[in-house]
Amino acid sequence: MTTAPWQDPALPATARVDDLLARMTLEEKTAQLYGVWVGASTDGDGVAPHQEQMNTDYDWDELITRGLGQLTRSFGTAPVDPAVGARALANAQRRIAEAGRFGIPAVAHEECLAGFTAWGATAYPVPLAWGATFDPQLVEAMAARIGRDMRSVGVHQGLAPVMDVVRDLRWGRVEETIGEDPYLVGTIGSAYVRGLESAGIVATLKHFAGYASSAGARNLAPVRAGVREFADITLPPFEMALREGGARSVMAAYTETDGVPASADPRLLTELLREQWGFTGTVVADYFAIDFLQTLHRVARSTAEAGRLALAAGIDVELPTVKAYGDELVAAVRSGEVPEELVDRAARRVLLQKCELGLLDADWTPEVPEGPVDLDSAENRAVARRLAEESVVLLANPDGVLPLPADGRIAVVGPRAADALAMLGCYSFPSHVGVQHPDVPMGIEIPTVLDALRAELPDAKVTFTEGCGVSDEDTSGFAEAVARAREADVCVAVLGDRSGLFGRGTSGEGCDVADLNLPGVQGALLDALVDSGTPVVLVLLTGRPYALGRWADRLAAVVQAFFPGEEGGPAVAGVLSGRVNPSGRLPVSVPRLPGGQPWTYLQPPLGLAGEVSSLDPTPLYPFGHGRSYTSFRWEDFEGSGDGRIGTDGSYELSLTVRNTGDRAGADVVQLYLHDPVASVTRPDVRLIGYQRVELEPGEARRVTFRFHTDLSAFTDLSGRRVVEPGELELRLAASAADVRHTARLTLTGEVRQVGHDRRLRCETELSTAD
Repeated sequence: MTTAPWQDPALPATARVDDLLARMTLEEKTAQLYGVWVGASTDGDGVAPHQEQMNTDYDWDELITRGLGQLTRSFGTAPVDPAVGARALANAQRRIAEAGRFGIPAVAHEECLAGFTAWGATAYPVPLAWGATFDPQLVEAMAARIGRDMRSVGVHQGLAPVMDVVRDLRWGRVEETIGEDPYLVGTIGSAYVRGLESAGIVATLKHFAGYASSAGARNLAPVRAGVREFADITLPPFEMALREGGARSVMAAYTETDGVPASADPRLLTELLREQWGFTGTVVADYFAIDFLQTLHRVARSTAEAGRLALAAGIDVELPTVKAYGDELVAAVRSGEVPEELVDRAARRVLLQKCELGLLDADWTPEVPEGPVDLDSAENRAVARRLAEESVVLLANPDGVLPLPADGRIAVVGPRAADALAMLGCYSFPSHVGVQHPDVPMGIEIPTVLDALRAELPDAKVTFTEGCGVSDEDTSGFAEAVARAREADVCVAVLGDRSGLFGRGTSGEGCDVADLNLPGVQGALLDALVDSGTPVVLVLLTGRPYALGRWADRLAAVVQAFFPGEEGGPAVAGVLSGRVNPSGRLPVSVPRLPGGQPWTYLQPPLGLAGEVSSLDPTPLYPFGHGRSYTSFRWEDFEGSGDGRIGTDGSYELSLTVRNTGDRAGADVVQLYLHDPVASVTRPDVRLIGYQRVELEPGEARRVTFRFHTDLSAFTDLSGRRVVEPGELELRLAASAADVRHTARLTLTGEVRQVGHDRRLRCETELSTAD
């Protein structure tokens, strides 16, 4: 057989794709621009609302004669044994390749927000827990394992990570984000991207852009963000993940900003993303988002017009299934309503990515694993355990009640203590899909906090009662809960969220809340336990922080875990027993009061507490806060030079961190920027660097930060990103509110404009102390 130029891997990808496009009909080109979701329910009870709007009248055998762009969630739609799923996917790819003139398979994509969303795959901690670790290297290692598992069964693209910066803690998808600070989101998210891409999986950045700024914390509501907030808080994490992570795909957000839906915004998806930032990968639609241009946003009169708007804006692939980019698009091109050049532009991007993945090569064949497939290996679980342990945040332990005594009387109370699903976020397979199949085994082992604590402390007398449900109003179990507490030396109250989708949980996509009170009657249960007279240790398993001010001085200790995954039970129990020395730091502030939202620590002066208002928004526990069972001393602080540098200059500062306690532990040194005077209002402080430092007892390490003035840049009155001359402060701190050392700088020279090539991160170095 003669190999066509487009099949020759020795030729440049652009030449191959140009050759292929010239051979394709309009129908074959448009077929590369959509996915098909085989097996998805259309009765509205599946993954999302509006699923009933999916087209189901296509003939699969006829459809694939044109080719196919993507296969949607072969593993994440229903429980299937991984080996069986891999063979089924390979068979589907063979059929697609054999049916079309060119033999081109589809890109298979899956969700992978907290692990590969497949039956039997490791359920890792949610992204908010990744943020709590302040450990990009570990997150990258996790993502590499996720990517290898996905690739081993024939998947090519992962719909993660979420790069949205939390703006309102009431939003249901807080659990899917990495935190409320763009630098933390950018560095941790970029690490995830690097790990996933290292395994050959196309990482997809979500949700571009502004999705987390929706009004009233309502999912898919209009975005209320100003130009500078959008430029300085929303966009930088995406920039970093593209430049430093190498993400090859971006998902357009559902939302609209200032009247323009993201999916129909060429300024966002073409001018900014491609022309300014130089992105060359694919832009994919969030599920049903193109159709939403007609049905929800009402900026299109028809499906064809919705497709035209999305294609012109820069969306290359319609997901999850064909509607606007199928026959409707073909007809619109033939009628002259849509220029064929737009189809060619999108098809070229899709085919270039398929070329990168080897799907255009003449010798391509689907990968079929031999024998059983293990997606939850011991190595996976070890990474999941370490990530869970590093993510647990000890918020308070004023009297040293923790660690718990090895042989004491412990009353475990609460609706999250004995439920395995209490460990999982809404995009973990058991919560996302498994709950719709109650007769199917969970597929992975998930120890509960109760079981893990009993294993950790075999000599302790541990009793248990739920006390109440997660979200109902039944208080009939309070009396027994109080009785168990009074019989014990200490009560461990395990409270929190049930993650779900679209109102089926207290946290998760579409599970937005009006305030930050604990769900249901859990707050009242906690009151009753505290009033029992027994010291109460509060353990929170949640997808967002909750207001804890009313118990601020009444609890013996507070432990926060953000859906810590399948190894979360042993991780939390390890912290309670003392086997694990907690090292997590808050990626989001913990509010004092349940109202007062939206609020994050990134506030200008008028957003802080003051005499002009009776409402004090100061959080109970600030961003970056976390306690340890050991102690650390920061010593020998020094900065370079006299603090006078140009607006294109650098400054170095360093200190020594010493473990002065009697056990190993990890501290997190955080670097914040304070700009006393600027041409527009600026956050009082914002994170620009951090370093996790692990130390044995008595050990010391030297931490050095290399600050460049690019990190002080912001968007000025004219819309330019600039570095301004004037005074700056660099603050080394244990949290946003716990400053230990300050370096005062003076920037000299002219205002300097910076662009997309500016430095995005502060270089750090960890060395042996003298």
